[in-house]
Amino acid sequence: MRHLLEVDDLTPSELTAVLDRAEAADPDPVLAGRGMALLFEKPSARTRNSMEMAVVQLGGHPIPIRGEEVGLDVRETVEDVTRTLACYHAAIGARVFDHAHLERMAAVDAVPIVNMLSDLAHPLQALADLLTIRQELGRLDVTVAYVGDANNVARSLAFAVAMVGGRFRLAAPPGHRFDEATSERVAAVDGSTGQGIEVHDRPELAVEGADVVYTDVWTSMGQEAQAATRLRAFEGYTITSAMLDTMSPNGIFLHCLPAHRGEEVAADVVDGPRSRVWPQAANRMHAARGLLWWLMEQART
Repeated sequence: MRHLLEVDDLTPSELTAVLDRAEAADPDPVLAGRGMALLFEKPSARTRNSMEMAVVQLGGHPIPIRGEEVGLDVRETVEDVTRTLACYHAAIGARVFDHAHLERMAAVDAVPIVNMLSDLAHPLQALADLLTIRQELGRLDVTVAYVGDANNVARSLAFAVAMVGGRFRLAAPPGHRFDEATSERVAAVDGSTGQGIEVHDRPELAVEGADVVYTDVWTSMGQEAQAATRLRAFEGYTITSAMLDTMSPNGIFLHCLPAHRGEEVAADVVDGPRSRVWPQAANRMHAARGLLWWLMEQART
């Protein structure tokens, strides 16, 4: 059974196949008459809407489930919840706090499991990011400058960029960078140039000449108690229009949203002419549809 817990669970050729299906005008109704369970331990705007509509566009019926309704390892074990949902659904998507819960779901191996976000990874966002880059720039072997916390979004994006032969730059203060294991995995991922992650102390150095400039909030869900400390740590890391003046002439700005204007990005950047955050948000649905289509094909073989 194929699952997507991290973007490099796909090979580079499989990733391309998913992106191609995401752009197909007439998707195969591979979920016709079938359901998909969408489990949310964390709230969501883009993930819930994009996943529900992706399932509908493939002919299926999405069932959103709140975390407290199943109570992973509280009311029932993760494994028993997975087995129960697999009785009714063709696939399970889960947006969880603990990535280990997804690994345990996948180990049951009853139906395909899709990571809709965990503390470790956000592969659906990375797929949408690549789809947006390909549509806007016409290629994927680009230089991506990520400015901010090396969080789950950054991790999945780094893997995805490496898989398609791109270059990934990170600008983040000490204590907010990737650990050594992640950096080594990016350098070794199939399809990568082997260059690994280029790390910079200052955002200006990462942004210069980049094709894509990307950022995310400095304080993610579950880190609210660290907000004041993080604001101090990331002082000077706000993406400004002056920074974007040094990037590639045709370069674009991306943000996974929600955006905190005036913190990680200036309002005239996220709302400016280089910003592609709304096509990027729309591509969450298209990328999810492409992935589910591909996964259901794999489940039939």
